[in-house]
Amino acid sequence: MRRGQRRRQAQRACPALELVADDPDRDARVFEPVTAAVEGLTPGVEVVRAGVVAVPARGPSRYFGGEEAVAELLVDRVAEAGVECQVGVADGLFTATLAARRGLVVPPEGGPGFLAPLGIGELDQPAERLAGRAELVDLLRRLGLRTLGEFAELPAADVLNRFGTAGALAHRLAAGLEERAPSRRRPPPDLTVEEEFDPPVTRVDSAAFAAKAIGERLHAELARRGLACVRLGIRARTEGGTELERVWRCAEPLTAEGVRDRVRWQLDGWLRVAGDGGLDGGIAELVLDPREVIGADALQLDLLSGEAETSAGERAGRALVRVQGLLGPESVWRGVIGGGRGPGERVRLVPWGDPPTPERPAERPWPGAVPSPTPERFATGPVPVAVLDESGAEVGVDERDELTATPHSVVAGKGSPRRILGWAGPWTAAPLVRLQVVLEPNSEMGERALLLAGDGSAWWVEGIYE
Repeated sequence: MRRGQRRRQAQRACPALELVADDPDRDARVFEPVTAAVEGLTPGVEVVRAGVVAVPARGPSRYFGGEEAVAELLVDRVAEAGVECQVGVADGLFTATLAARRGLVVPPEGGPGFLAPLGIGELDQPAERLAGRAELVDLLRRLGLRTLGEFAELPAADVLNRFGTAGALAHRLAAGLEERAPSRRRPPPDLTVEEEFDPPVTRVDSAAFAAKAIGERLHAELARRGLACVRLGIRARTEGGTELERVWRCAEPLTAEGVRDRVRWQLDGWLRVAGDGGLDGGIAELVLDPREVIGADALQLDLLSGEAETSAGERAGRALVRVQGLLGPESVWRGVIGGGRGPGERVRLVPWGDPPTPERPAERPWPGAVPSPTPERFATGPVPVAVLDESGAEVGVDERDELTATPHSVVAGKGSPRRILGWAGPWTAAPLVRLQVVLEPNSEMGERALLLAGDGSAWWVEGIYE
């Protein structure tokens, strides 16, 4: 069996396989003894997620006589907790995680060479639940990038312009660099949030309620200062005076929900140990300490999507209404997607606050509609072009709405013809006919795909696929 395998194939290979539903709360609770076992050997343990911990290698390797020796000790110590593990050593967390899956020690500055031949799919780690990472990997594959080394060779500025911040982060990982550039800043000490419990917390449901309250307080304070947490320290004091501490490392800046989840998971794990007689009483005090923060511009909420938190959406709505009050109701618009045959016909702009009703219902059948994907850009005005066949004659449309010849090239204005590498269509929605073409690169621009529209006597550019 292997990761990513279909369930039916896995069951065929192992009929006794037991399937377990995804449950982050359960995973974090069960993983706590493993974290405690690692912490008993080396300090500075950081929980990345249930199943993965990170520890600094420099100190333990000097004390125990090398990184290989530390790895062997960690495997033995975790085995005492009844769990098998793999250990990897590398300069960065992403590289070390991939090295751990192979049981390797990557030498210093050897990360790029280790990563280069690995498949581009290694960027998508389903357990990390990184939004948009699977779509990014799929796009990179379709662009012909098969390995991390091929992706890392692309200029960083071009990657940022084409794929945005998420793509730039993935590019840094593929190149063996740290997840974030070294522009981090230590938070001021007054960001620490404390809470005392009287009576002490001894039940999981009480811990969940406490996690929600204190997590929201911390997130609100960070947001007020324009910060976002990427390493969260959680400290607790039990009724008998025992001090507990754990650090959670986060792949992305923590949202309010992310803070609540990690606090709840950690309290649940500690209370489970207390239930087994490992702690002296319940939790009497809880402290959240943001160990590392970055600018909140790394955490951009979609103000108009349903995925944004309710409070953020409400604040955005009030701000937009305020703009309308200053500049008039026609100063703020939102796009509403509806039905239509041409891409430009499907979008209707309505003033903010008006019902987001599409001009045409999207669910109605639309014969002759251009299939997805939609062009990234639309021409602001008609851009006339000529579609020519192999002999140089213009291609038109006959009475049956079919092309009169096979398209061979496209000419815009007085430019030189550009050969058509591929085409699709035509799609007819009287009185227009639409055609998709992919043009060969030339000295002025690379390969470009166009959406052409025509009326039987002339063609023009309606949209451009980037």
